[in-house]
Amino acid sequence: MGAALFSRRYVPLLSHVLGWGLMGYLLFFQSFTSEIHFPDVFWVRQSIFFVLMVGVFYLNANVFVPRYLLPGHTSRYLLTLFGIIVVLMLILAFIEWSFNLPILVHRAFHPDGSGKIKYYGWIQPNLFTILLIVGISTSMTLLQKWQMDANLRLALEQAKTTSELSFLKAQINPHFFFNTLNNIYALTLIDVETAREALHRLSRMMRYVLYETQSGTTLLSKELDFLSDYIQLMELRLTDKVTVTLDTPSPLRDQSIAPMLFLPFVENAFKHGVSTLEPSWIRISVQQQDHQLQMDVRNTLFTQKSTSLEAGNGIGLVNTRRRLDLLYPGQYTLYINEHTMAGEYHVQLTLNLA
Repeated sequence: MGAALFSRRYVPLLSHVLGWGLMGYLLFFQSFTSEIHFPDVFWVRQSIFFVLMVGVFYLNANVFVPRYLLPGHTSRYLLTLFGIIVVLMLILAFIEWSFNLPILVHRAFHPDGSGKIKYYGWIQPNLFTILLIVGISTSMTLLQKWQMDANLRLALEQAKTTSELSFLKAQINPHFFFNTLNNIYALTLIDVETAREALHRLSRMMRYVLYETQSGTTLLSKELDFLSDYIQLMELRLTDKVTVTLDTPSPLRDQSIAPMLFLPFVENAFKHGVSTLEPSWIRISVQQQDHQLQMDVRNTLFTQKSTSLEAGNGIGLVNTRRRLDLLYPGQYTLYINEHTMAGEYHVQLTLNLA
């Protein structure tokens, strides 16, 4: 954080100081250390030229480019620059002729009076320097604007992603609690004590959702405890014809993952994979291997029920696909087989948590 703050504040300032230092070296130091003895008015002229270049650089960067070029008024910008260049050349011409610099500089190079005086030799290097300064000024301003726009787009995309994740998560959680409360309501008609136990378990799960998942990530151990609570809560209303197994890593190596990510797959298995009349099963396995986390869910397939992730009321499952795209882009695989050879519905999710 400190390095980034230093970079934003001082690196641009340092680049300006170094740039003007280089130009000052070219204008003053090289000439000063030369064996040729330049007249005193030459240094006055160099100082005025340096000040003019600094002025045109920042005038172009802070006024002309933002006011004319960025809004798209290119013609007005070019006309303004042309006018500024003409004014600068007139000022420099006035200085050259007022101080007789062409003659004085010629004498400095040719003390014996030989050679031909170049009265207009100053025009080409001065014009080139002015155009170079204007070009650098325009390029730096456009680059800064591009960087600001890129940072703004990135911030907006991150805000959009965060908002979308919050929305998707909010959809998943009420969907789960809506189904669970229906289950508890059914239990109150059969066994009040069991219903009280279910409410206690549900309150523990709600505490997890409300307080343990707000940071956007949770520990794998807590997520598996939540999943175990959910399964035990669902088992309270299942008949002995349903077999549910949950296998977890042993020993468990805690890792950070997105919360409420496994629930929709398990919820889908309970919704479409159990029967009160026929033998049915749900097999859930969570395994770790290096930096990979794999969840495998298999359940009985009943052809009269919809088990598609995209159909029915599977809001949580559809949103889980979207959450995976947002949270683990390119770092997950989701395999779905709606009718295996063993007559099962099979979902396998592999996450790369490196």
